[in-house]
Formats: sequence, C-alpha cells, structure tokens
Amino acid sequence: MNRKDFLKTCGFGCLAGISTLTLLQSCSTSKILEKEIKGSDILVPLTDFEIKNKGIIEYKKYVIIQNEKLTHPICVYRFDANNYSALFMQCTHQGAELQVFGDKLQCPAHGSEFSNKGSLENGPADRNLRNFPIIIDNGTLKISLK
Repeated sequence: MNRKDFLKTCGFGCLAGISTLTLLQSCSTSKILEKEIKGSDILVPLTDFEIKNKGIIEYKKYVIIQNEKLTHPICVYRFDANNYSALFMQCTHQGAELQVFGDKLQCPAHGSEFSNKGSLENGPADRNLRNFPIIIDNGTLKISLK
C-alpha cells in the first residue's frame, strides 16, 4: 500500500470512529442537570434518575446538579428508592472540583478519593465531603442547602 492510500484509509477509519462515538454520546442519557434553587432547597424529581429502555425502567446511579449560584456542583447518588446522598463536589483539601468515577469521587488536583456517601478514602484531604440533608416528598428529592 502506498502512502496516499494508507492516509486515505486511516482518515476514513478515524472519521468512522468519531462518527460512531458522537452517535453513541447523543444516545446516552445525561447525568448533568441544571436545577433551580427554591428558597433554600434544590428540588429534583425522582424521575430524573429513570432510564426507560424498551418499557423497562432502570435507574442511574447518580446525577450531577448544577446551578449558577453554587460554586461547585452537587452529586446525588441513588442507592435504592428511599436512600440517596447529596455531596458537594468540592475537595476538602484545596477546593478543586471533584470528578465522578462510578461510586467514587476523585480530586483531579492531588488524587484525594471519597466514597459515594462522602467519606474520605484516600488523602491528602483530611475530612469528609459536605453532605446535604435530603427529604423525599411526593416524588421529589428536596436537597436542603442550609
């Protein structure tokens, strides 16, 4: 194969890969939600955790809540229909915004790790994450920011 054919083949392969990735991302359900603050609460309908797949309802493990009034997002984990945790995604070491990796939150700056309940699992941070109280009321999570 000559250089021109090789580059053409690689170019088409890359284009196909990028197109497939874009298509898959557009089919996935977003876990990042923009929610309004009402009083001192953020209201999150329980249906925001639902994924409907061929008539079967499955549930997201977590959603990330953003609001322009918050300095960092809030990650809300779903353990079952009645148990949730809402964690402020700010590292307790130096304040960097955390990243979610399944059941863990990790600091990209220095590697601190936290559980899905906010417990410190690996430093250099030295304290747990801020955990917001949650009340389930009429199909809605009320996350208190007080």
